[in-house]
Amino acid sequence: MLSNQIIEQSFAEIMGKRFGDYANLVILSRAIPDARDGLKPVQRRILYAMYQEGNTHDKPYRKSAKTVGYVMGTYHPHGDSAIYETMVRMAQWWKMRQTLIQGHGNFGSLDADPPAAMRYTESRLSALANEMLRDIEKDTVTFIPNYDNSAEQPAVLPSRFPNLLVNGASGIAVGFATDIPTHNLGEVIDATVAMMKKPEISLDELMNYVQGPDFPTGGIVQGLSGIRKAFETGRGQFIIRGRTHIEEPKGAKVKKIVISEIPYDVVKSKLVAQIDELVMERKIEGALAVRDETGRKEAEQKKVRIVVDIKKDADETAILNYLYKNTDLQIYYNYNMNVIHEGTIRQMGLKQLLAAYIDHQKDVVTRRSQYDLDRKQKREHVVEGLIRAKSILRQVVETIMDSEDRADAKKNIMEKYGFTDPQADAILSIQLASLTRLDIVKLEKELEALAKEIAELSAILASEKKLIQVITAELSEIKKKYAEPRLTEIQGEIEEIKVDIAMQINAEDCIVTLTNEGYIKRTSPRSFKSMGGTIETCGVKEGDRVRYFIETNTSHTALFFTQDGKYFATLVHAIPDDKWKDIGSALVNVIPLEKHQRIVGFAIVENFQQPLTIVHMSRMGLVKKTVLSEYETNRSGALVAAKLKSEEDEYVAAFATDEAGAFLVVTQDGMGIRFLKSEVSPTGRASSGVKAISLSAGDAVVGVKPVEEEDTRAFSILTAEGVLKRTHIADIPLQGRAGKGVQLIRKRKTHPHQLVALAIEETLYVYTGKQEWVQLQTEQIGITDQGGIGRTAVEGEVRSVAYETVLPGEEEGQTAEPKGQADPSAAPADELVQPSLFEDSSEEED
Repeated sequence: MLSNQIIEQSFAEIMGKRFGDYANLVILSRAIPDARDGLKPVQRRILYAMYQEGNTHDKPYRKSAKTVGYVMGTYHPHGDSAIYETMVRMAQWWKMRQTLIQGHGNFGSLDADPPAAMRYTESRLSALANEMLRDIEKDTVTFIPNYDNSAEQPAVLPSRFPNLLVNGASGIAVGFATDIPTHNLGEVIDATVAMMKKPEISLDELMNYVQGPDFPTGGIVQGLSGIRKAFETGRGQFIIRGRTHIEEPKGAKVKKIVISEIPYDVVKSKLVAQIDELVMERKIEGALAVRDETGRKEAEQKKVRIVVDIKKDADETAILNYLYKNTDLQIYYNYNMNVIHEGTIRQMGLKQLLAAYIDHQKDVVTRRSQYDLDRKQKREHVVEGLIRAKSILRQVVETIMDSEDRADAKKNIMEKYGFTDPQADAILSIQLASLTRLDIVKLEKELEALAKEIAELSAILASEKKLIQVITAELSEIKKKYAEPRLTEIQGEIEEIKVDIAMQINAEDCIVTLTNEGYIKRTSPRSFKSMGGTIETCGVKEGDRVRYFIETNTSHTALFFTQDGKYFATLVHAIPDDKWKDIGSALVNVIPLEKHQRIVGFAIVENFQQPLTIVHMSRMGLVKKTVLSEYETNRSGALVAAKLKSEEDEYVAAFATDEAGAFLVVTQDGMGIRFLKSEVSPTGRASSGVKAISLSAGDAVVGVKPVEEEDTRAFSILTAEGVLKRTHIADIPLQGRAGKGVQLIRKRKTHPHQLVALAIEETLYVYTGKQEWVQLQTEQIGITDQGGIGRTAVEGEVRSVAYETVLPGEEEGQTAEPKGQADPSAAPADELVQPSLFEDSSEEED
């Protein structure tokens, strides 16, 4: 009869409860293994079904489809593909440390090839899987109904060895996941025995037995601290590295890096493809080719052989480090030992997992001993009856013959001679032909043996010590029969991989240009020469100018410095490759510049061990010098290059230079100072520097240049009104740092000069009030003394200044400005020059 009762419940409550039930079902009945036998329900059902069907290691193989059909119809109605995939995994040697199923046919490969369909393959239980199920018929575990109550299935298997740790597990449930690596059977059994003998054993003592994971694919594990943390808490991280060696064939022009073992769960074909892609893209200098020489036969597949051909003079260590860092030749593995224990999910360490297994074994052996004891006591009782019946056999036979039927005979001999029901049944079951052979001596020997066995079983049930002795003996027997040598090497801590930048890319000569509007490109010398081989033919946006031109190499590193004291580092190889006529890429697409940041310094260095320093000059007159090596980094984001003492201050220049010579600093009000570089002591990156020049109120530094101590060149300064003045550098006297300096251009009583640019050998461009760029012919301006007047070089208002700097290439040698020397006015000139500097002023001197 249907109920008309209506239950009012919110949709959120209904969905919450239903999803909670679903999550609990997935956790307990699908994805997470049991701590006792290390199996998920579908694995347990497959093994039990095969055992029940007699599909064991000592019988012929049986079609996989037959097993899958039986499992699906009887125990696991969730689809044949899920069952077969689980069967296949339990038969794959590269997934399981000790396979539980023996497969005959195509069960997949290390290259992630799919297995053949179940109708083609055959399978049976492995010998070790039989140990998982041994004594299951002796009431050793609890049985529960199957999905339709038509049969019973074990809730857990006896598991005569610690399968969870030996074969590991992985699975994703709702809100939980588990990742337990494989371990060595012999080591785990030794640890189990040690813990039974000494329950309070420490974790460090246990780790004398279980060193760490032992993978079927071998390899090298690094990260002992991560393993110990996992054994303690259930979570930890380590790395797995493939095993390699170097071969140098006699007479060959190449060497070989041979990969003989790969990390666990890595697809071999994918690893080869990763290496091949790097070789084809010429990202590994010295690598020539890669090929998979692994045999195709099943036995040969366990002996991996991947060969990387490299040049005879190549650095194999550097190449290997690059492969470790950029391919699956080295991977991270995370212990996450979530298991089902006592009906709930728990994250357990090594001691807890072993304790759960030991408790399970105690229960299994106790139940088995009780089962055997009951049977032997019953047999003892029957044998006692048979022995007594032998002594009065003729009377018993006559009594049976005088009885009407079996039931009457049973009743009569029980009443007349005092036999019990089981004894009477046994007497009545004796065949007539056996009467002459019923040997009283034989029965007495059996009774004696039974008494001994009963005493032993009773002792096991009465003594915890004897119980542990039995478990220990059985585990030792399994270790003796099935243990294998360790395949995975355990090393100490994770080795820091230092990748030689030159090994990462194919080192090629190139030309790098950076424009005033912030467009950068890398060009091949061939493209440069085919388009005329001059800066003037470079492709730029309309109105833009090349700011830096440098011949360099793709293996070198470009450094970009910003006005707020940050810097970015990137390989020249990472700068987009364009044709000489292309405008290039916006700098924000190459480095993660923020909106408020602008570049005030640019340098390209061959390596960070060069004897160079990075110099920063702030608008308020502070200079800072730091050795180049402190700027070495693998990070692509912004890093601190220098600090500012005031929020109102900013850096106007940053460049690389050597220790020889001096600095020339000029200010907005026309002051200049020259002092030796040695007066500035190197400090760390996160420092703000020392005073370079004492500034008057309202004055600010415009630029700084590294110069020689005895310099014969001239420098140029440009004012906001377009007045250009050239002076010999030697005319500026060397003095101590932090002085006021000397007047560079004659002062005017009204509309004093305001400097906007300092240049030595650069080409200057001025954007005028007529909205056009004008190239200044500085060499046409005469050289005047320090403090003299200049000449008008630009008619009208100076709105912006652009520089064109050709930095020296390798073949030109390093002078005062090494390769990568940055121009002090590295920010776009329209940002560097303040609007207040562009006021109208008279060109006449007062």
